[in-house]
Parts: sequence; C-alpha cells; structure tokens
Amino acid sequence: MQKGKLWILGLVAVFVLTAAGESYFEVNKNLELFSSFYKELLSNYADPVDQEKVVKSGIDAMLASLDPYTTYIPESDMANYKFQTTGKYGGIGATVRDLGDYIVIAEPYEGFPAQKAGLKAGDAIISIDGTDCKGKSVDDISHFLKGPAGSIINITIQRPGQKDLLSIPLQREEIHLNAVSYAGILDGQIGYIRFTQFTDNSARDLERALNQLKKENSAIKGWILDLRGNPGGLLTEAVDVTNLFVPKNSSIVSTRGRKPSSTKMFKALNEPFDENTPLVVLTARNSASASEIVAGAIQDLDRGIIVGQRSFGKGLVQTTFPLTGLRAQVKITTAKYYTPSGRCIQALDYSHRNVDGSVDKVADSLKHAFQTMKGRTVYDGGGIEPDAAVTAKEYSQLLSVLVAKNLLFEYATQYVLNHPVIGSVKDWQWNKIADLEQFLQTRSFTYEATAESEIALLEKKAKENGEQELLEELKAFKASLHRSLHESLQENKSELSELLSTEIASRYALQKGRFQNALQFDADIKEATRLLKDKSAYEQLLQLKK
Repeated sequence: MQKGKLWILGLVAVFVLTAAGESYFEVNKNLELFSSFYKELLSNYADPVDQEKVVKSGIDAMLASLDPYTTYIPESDMANYKFQTTGKYGGIGATVRDLGDYIVIAEPYEGFPAQKAGLKAGDAIISIDGTDCKGKSVDDISHFLKGPAGSIINITIQRPGQKDLLSIPLQREEIHLNAVSYAGILDGQIGYIRFTQFTDNSARDLERALNQLKKENSAIKGWILDLRGNPGGLLTEAVDVTNLFVPKNSSIVSTRGRKPSSTKMFKALNEPFDENTPLVVLTARNSASASEIVAGAIQDLDRGIIVGQRSFGKGLVQTTFPLTGLRAQVKITTAKYYTPSGRCIQALDYSHRNVDGSVDKVADSLKHAFQTMKGRTVYDGGGIEPDAAVTAKEYSQLLSVLVAKNLLFEYATQYVLNHPVIGSVKDWQWNKIADLEQFLQTRSFTYEATAESEIALLEKKAKENGEQELLEELKAFKASLHRSLHESLQENKSELSELLSTEIASRYALQKGRFQNALQFDADIKEATRLLKDKSAYEQLLQLKK
C-alpha cells in the first residue's frame, strides 16, 4: 500500500502547485474524492490491482482533457527527456529501424562508437550482450544500446552479403548531437545551415558554424537558416539563436500565462553575429515551437524573409516541475508565447474542445492582423506564413508504399554491396530503374493503387449481391486504371531518383553526404538561393504591399 500512497503524494504536490489563487476548498474536495476512490478500488476490486499502472492511467486520462504538451514524465522516461533538452545521451551513436525479424542499423553518426567500430546501415542486430534480439522493438533495442559513457557493450550483427555473424565490442560514449547537422556554401556566396534542434548550447553550435563559413568565404552575400523538420525545444535557445541576427536589445518573444511569474519579455542581450547580411529562414509544416519563435521574430523585425510552407502553429510554453518524493516530473503548459508584433501563432484551441473531444483550428475569420516593424501585415492563429511560399512536395502512393515497406532502404543496402564507390556524392544521381524493378521482383512486390483496392472491395460486394452488370463495369474501369510495376516505376522515376540518390549517398558519406546530395533536388533551397542572389526581389518582399 505504501507505493500507492507515494503516488498520491506526488499528485497532491501537483495539485497544490497549480492551485495558487484557486479555492482551496475545491482543491481539497477533489483530492479527497480521488483519495477515497483510490482507497476503495484497492480494497474491494476482485483481482489484485497494479497500483502503478492504475495511477498512471488516471494521470494520462486527466492530461488527455488538456493539451498534448502537458505530460507526465515517469522515471523510466527521464533519460529520453534529458536527451530532448540537452542533446546528450550515453550510447553508441546510431539510429536504428525495424526491418523484419530484427532491428537494423539505419545510420551511424560520424565520429561516434558505431561508426568508429565499422557498423554500417543495414547491419541486423542479432544479439546484445548475449540477449537474443529477434522480435525486439526499436524502443527495446534503443534501450539496450544506451548506457553510461565508458561502459562496454558487445553486439552481434548479421551484415548483408556476409555469411558469418560478426561480434563487435563497443565502448559507449556521451553522444552529443550537434544542432547544426550540415553547413556549407552554396553557389560560392550563400551560407547554408541545417539547424535541427533547440537543446542546451545549440545557439553556440550555430555561431560556430556561422564563423566557420565566414572563414571559408568572407564575402558571403546571404544566409539560409533551415528550420524545416525542427520540432523546437528550449525557448531560451530560440532567443539566443535569434540574437545572432538581430540588434542588441531587440524584443524577440514574450510569454503570458495565468500566473504573474509566467509573464516575461525576452530581448537580445548580446551584440549579433550579423545583423545586416540578407537572411532567409526556411520553414515547413513540421517546423514548430522554438523554430516558430525564431521565424516569427525574424519576420516581425523585418530582419529577413521566410521561405517554404506555413509552420506547425505551436504557440504554447511548457515548464517542468519535479514531483515530490518521486524521480519523475510533470511538464505543464504554463503560458503562450507572442512574437514581437504581439501575435500568438497557436493553431489549435485546446481550451474549447468539441463534444466529441476533438479540437478545431483557429478559423480564418477569428484571426487578427498585426504589423511588422516596417508595417507589413502578418496574422496570428495559424503558424508562421512564409513571405515566399513554395509548394510542399507530395510523394506518390507508390513511393509511400516502398518507403513504408523499407524496400528502398533494402535496395540501397544491396546497391552499396555491388558498387564500392560512386565518386563525389554532391552531384551524384541514381538512375537504375531496371535494377530497382528486378530487385522488387525478387521481393515478390506487388503494387495496387488505392483506387484499385477500393474497386476490389466493390467487386466483392457486387458478387455477394449478384450484380453482374456492375461487376462488368468495375472490371472495365479497373483495367483502365491498372498500371504494371514497370509502368509505375517509370512514371515515378524522378521521385525515385531523388529518394534513392540521398539514401545511397548517406551510405558513403553519412549525414553529411545525405544533406549534400539532397541540395540538388531541394525546391525550397533553390528559391531561397534565387531570392538572395536577386537583391531587388529579396527587398521587394520586405516592403509594404501597395
């Protein structure tokens, strides 16, 4: 019973912390209700009660009525939470993915134990320290691979193309993922930086990358800060990142919540790295939170232009609180944040749920107009709208199926076995459609478009109902839609070339090779580069529309 009491004490702490200014009568009444219910459940339920599981379910149900960012972090998840905020963990430095009976190495990180020990993408993890890994999940294997820096781990792998198993000892290290996953100079004059996370000291990573590019070319004419796919992180790091490009004392973001202590203004405290060189920030639908703080500030201060797609729309701020007596924490939404012009870009209104529990986006009719420093009109309630929109690439159903079934990943592994070198990855392009078709045939791959699948269901119902005329019509329609695998691959060869070029390039030059190769296909980067090279077009986007 002691364990159950401990959980309740933790819940009491949460209620008391959040009850300031509220009616203590209501708080105590609800706590008494929860405590009485819990006590009766433990005393009278027919079977033994897993107390930890029951209380965890109760907490999850409580939080489900709020927003998805207010979460309980049990002790078992603290390591993952630490990684999200610091970018550090103890492990071997590799991503893994599910592929059949075994989890395989997806990509080793350059300079860390996995890469130094010779692990390669496609290596199947057969066992770890003698534990059979067949049927284990990605989470299981990730847990096994992590551990204190300096500890030894023995991994047995099956390498594609080799008959014998390989036993590889590795010494775990503290893995620190640099927030800058790639930096380079485009067209000899544009500094490009892929920025992937807002963790501790990520702004410092960015500043180092900026300085290095400036050393390589002191005459850089423009910067591209790529925040696509960046889910955000620490608000303070977003402020420091923005500070690298805006004048000292500039207002960057403010927060406002129910408690007076959550109302704050964050300004640029330092002299910037570069406040004058033209700047483009790339955003996409999965750019969120801290990414949107940076993009919103750059846009509102008219420091640069936003290119790409509308961002995610997360304008909520979370604060983490320890639970008394427990090695666990709760992360609570304590405020909303506002860009320098005063807008909150939160897209979903979690405070007003529908009867079925669903949440609606803020309607266009409810959005408000704000002005940037130069008087340009921007809007709240739905993410950061780009100044120069680029249509997001939508891949075909065929490619989605091939990716979901890991067939392109497997093909890339086989391709590397048959091609020891490919030359420079920067401009290399894959174009062996016939080779891919042959590989898919060996995997007995069949492709059926969504329309054909739906027709098959209609045919089944028509047969059951004896509707012969309808069956004939469906048969004719299906024949008109049918495409052979050969025809489908030919129709999608451009997209296939893009995906396989970058995947295969990563096998020879890891993440750096992936990003270098992908640049040649990237419509957002091409548009950003065009605007930075065309001073008139760039400046026109920063002017008031007449």
